[in-house]
Amino acid sequence: MTKGWPNVGELVVCTVTKVVDFGAFVALDEYDNKEGLIHISEVASGWVKYIRDHVREGQKIVCKVLDVNPKRGHIDLSFKDVNEHQRRETIQLWKNDQKATKWLQFVADDAKVPAAELEAMKDKIKDEYGNLYTIFEDASAGNMKPINKLEFPQNVVEALVKVAQDNVKIPSVDISGYVDIVCPVSNGIEVIKKALKTATTIDVSDGVTVEVSYVGAPRYRIRVVAPDYKKAENVLKNVALEAIDQVSKHGGEGEFHRHMEEAKSFQ
Repeated sequence: MTKGWPNVGELVVCTVTKVVDFGAFVALDEYDNKEGLIHISEVASGWVKYIRDHVREGQKIVCKVLDVNPKRGHIDLSFKDVNEHQRRETIQLWKNDQKATKWLQFVADDAKVPAAELEAMKDKIKDEYGNLYTIFEDASAGNMKPINKLEFPQNVVEALVKVAQDNVKIPSVDISGYVDIVCPVSNGIEVIKKALKTATTIDVSDGVTVEVSYVGAPRYRIRVVAPDYKKAENVLKNVALEAIDQVSKHGGEGEFHRHMEEAKSFQ
């Protein structure tokens, strides 16, 4: 739960609690179930004949905050101002936050963190990440730099990584390319092997793996697994270029093939 009140313009997850002729009352799931009102004019565009055709009791919806008056305890909301993309994204973020809250309890149980300290941990995580879920993505991917900035005790960090690895599957893409490399010197094979080994280490960061395998003279396959296509394509090209550059220093040459049927020369 988020303490305090939502901001005007914020998208919030709500549960419809009561539908009446003039609108719908909802509980804001992320704000300690504070009550909000969707006036019938904010339920849908155009004239609304039957309000229950649009919202019904027990329904989980996403609304935009129009006005907040903490003194009177009023929150005015709009259902019609939220498009389908915003609805899906907000619901997914809310679900992720629910998961992360449960996982942090696992961390606290494992590391013997008192309830008060757990709440302080949540606040620090939200200050750094803006949500509770992303820290688990980082922990699962081994991206420890932002986590270490929080200065949690080592046993907490270890518990965090364990819970993350047990529960979070990091999305990734898997692509391949090919290099045809020749080196006419007497130790050409060793030069090629060294060049490929060196190339696979130049651009590897968190969440990226590179593998090179022999296909058949003079072709080698480069496989890259990365969090997204842009990163994967950049790493693939850079590894190929570096391998060719290393071999060219010894009088060799090479070509990079993104796919088997197309080639691009980098001599």
